[in-house]
Amino acid sequence: MPIYSPKRKSNSVELPIAPMIDVVFLLLIYFMVSSTIQKQEADISFALPGTVQQDEPLNIPDEQIIYLSAEGQASVNDFAYDSPKQARFSQLARMLTRFKQASDANRVEARITIAPDDATPHQMIVKAMDACAIAEIDAVTFAVD
Repeated sequence: MPIYSPKRKSNSVELPIAPMIDVVFLLLIYFMVSSTIQKQEADISFALPGTVQQDEPLNIPDEQIIYLSAEGQASVNDFAYDSPKQARFSQLARMLTRFKQASDANRVEARITIAPDDATPHQMIVKAMDACAIAEIDAVTFAVD
């Protein structure tokens, strides 16, 4: 007697790929058309404001007064710069550099008056003078009571 083995049916499912590709392309075209094209920030041309040389001097305050407290705190126009514990007055030097650039653009001489308190340590006065030197301001005077 021959032994019969049942034939296995193949249960493979076939998926039609052509309609699926068509749907993907239609979705791609839809999103490409519906999206807006924005300019990149690097492509936008603009000019940043700069300094303009004046033909004649402007009437601006050409003198800033640096007040030094007894603790060594430097302040200009009631705004405190840096901390007395820092090795240098770097914020004050940056402000004085901007003041010097503005004075040069307006064709006026930048002048600084250092007004220390009677109990201000000499080291703090030297720090203020160093900040003036960094800003390349030569016209520095001292105020005394």
